Amino acid sequence: MSKVRIVTDSSAHFLNPDVIERYQIEVVPLTITLGTRSFREGVDLDAETFFHLASDDTATATITAPSVEDFAAVYSRLNRETDQIISLHLSRQMGTVWDHARAGAKTLLGRCEIAVIDSMTISAGLAMLVQTAARAAETGASLDEVVRLVRGMLPRVYSVFYVENLDYLRHNGLLSEAQSILGTMLNIKPFLTIEEGELISMEKVRTQTQAIDKLVEFVIEFAELEDLVILQNAPYPTEQTRLLQERLAAEFPHHTFPSMLYGPSLATLIGLDGMGVAVCEGLEAEEDD
Repeated sequence: MSKVRIVTDSSAHFLNPDVIERYQIEVVPLTITLGTRSFREGVDLDAETFFHLASDDTATATITAPSVEDFAAVYSRLNRETDQIISLHLSRQMGTVWDHARAGAKTLLGRCEIAVIDSMTISAGLAMLVQTAARAAETGASLDEVVRLVRGMLPRVYSVFYVENLDYLRHNGLLSEAQSILGTMLNIKPFLTIEEGELISMEKVRTQTQAIDKLVEFVIEFAELEDLVILQNAPYPTEQTRLLQERLAAEFPHHTFPSMLYGPSLATLIGLDGMGVAVCEGLEAEEDD
């Protein structure tokens, strides 16, 4: 039996990008448009370059999904060496990536079995799912086994963010014009979470200290942590990140809390000055409930 191959899109932001080559993960790039310029995320635009360009541009960046033809071409190429593919993508509530992948998969009906899965998340959360799938495929797990593993993991992946600037939230319809103006005047920092695959506003804070408190409160709700990544808007640990790491280390002394610069596709949704965490809840906590 040929090995199951894993496909994802560039909205999966890996803490260690080396896993892409190690597990032969196929990453189909989204297009990032900034003003009159367009780039392929992860190909001719990395996260650090994006933040540099976007901070100097007044235009709001947007994302465009790979085309149906893009996905069909990737599946057709992989079909030369396998007849089993799992394609795991950005939440369908946040774009048309899943829809295009599914349409692309239909072009190989009868030749290749392709499971197209809505991750119901983005960024580090999606990367956690992809890496888990890739590890299982590497050990020789069947398509059904990997699909079952991923679907069982979906309810255990959570993400929460807070943002300083409200422009992107207004642009994406998460805040009205009036809410954005009032929030800016009152220095309100919205808290966002992903619920049923949709990015929604859950509450608000006024200071960075309160924001860190809320992030800590969010994480300590989990009795067990399988994985956690801090998402920040800088390539190096910020003061806020170090504070969050210290607070979390006091609560979970046997865990590490790595941080990473989130990628352009997430930035087009929450903006350039966000911070958050992606968590995979440990299985023991789920069994105890």
